[in-house]
Amino acid sequence: MLRLIARRLAFAPLTLLLVSFVCFLVLRVTGNPVDIYLDINRTPEQVAALTERLHLDRPLLIQYLIYLRDVAQGNFGDSLQYGGPAIDAVLTAIGPTVQLLTVALSLAVVLGVIGGLIAAIQRDKLADAILSSLAVTGQSMPSFWLGILLIQFFALKLQWLPTSGRGEWRHVVLPAITLATILLPNFLLVTRAAIIDLMSEQFVVTARAKGLSPLHILMRHLFPNALNPLLSFLGIQVGTLMAGSIITESIFAWPGLGRLMVSAVFHRDAPVVLAAVFFVSLTIVLASLIVDILQGVVDPRIRQ
Repeated sequence: MLRLIARRLAFAPLTLLLVSFVCFLVLRVTGNPVDIYLDINRTPEQVAALTERLHLDRPLLIQYLIYLRDVAQGNFGDSLQYGGPAIDAVLTAIGPTVQLLTVALSLAVVLGVIGGLIAAIQRDKLADAILSSLAVTGQSMPSFWLGILLIQFFALKLQWLPTSGRGEWRHVVLPAITLATILLPNFLLVTRAAIIDLMSEQFVVTARAKGLSPLHILMRHLFPNALNPLLSFLGIQVGTLMAGSIITESIFAWPGLGRLMVSAVFHRDAPVVLAAVFFVSLTIVLASLIVDILQGVVDPRIRQ
């Protein structure tokens, strides 16, 4: 297991370097930071001083190496919008995003797996048809459109839940449902396909021949063997969930990392964008590592 973790950790810095370099390059070549920091009344002396302070008079690769040196010291630069260190704005937004992702992912995994198990057991019956149809409908529905519908019905018409913001538990209901529907249909269909694929295996036929109950076969033989493809799918979908949180947080004015990134991009707040992308990349890398470890626990062959 330690060798597996070491192999995965060896690739993590390379991934972070590639993501940070692409993001740094895009922000540098799409606009001069001096034009953003200084207004039209700037003097040549101010331009020269800021150019030197931001190291813009040096080659791009040297600028990137200086940026990496500062990041290693925890310095992502000062935010243009908030006037303080960019890392402070990002750290403030991480908590709400983690809360939203945790609730949404829990809903998607629990409901998706349960729905997939029911659909597989009731294959080609009414329950399977209803659940599969709902899953395909969920896959076809854009999350931003569903979020607007939920606001219209539950917040504006019934007035059961707030339209936006963050505070008590009621504020997280609509954003979490909106975000969960991005993954829930996929979890349902993947679980259904994995269970149905295992039903024809010899060990399942043997268990049936021994007279074991369908529930016992499902929980002791089918579901444990279906965990590996489910974990693989979960690892792939972490990035999708992070991308979906950007749209969901913008719709519901949720003060998280996704909404902060959108605001920073519109205001050309490069330090906040770079810091936010770094932490999003780090989260995806760590989530993939956790999934790999769980796969190694479930299937010993992966640890080889």
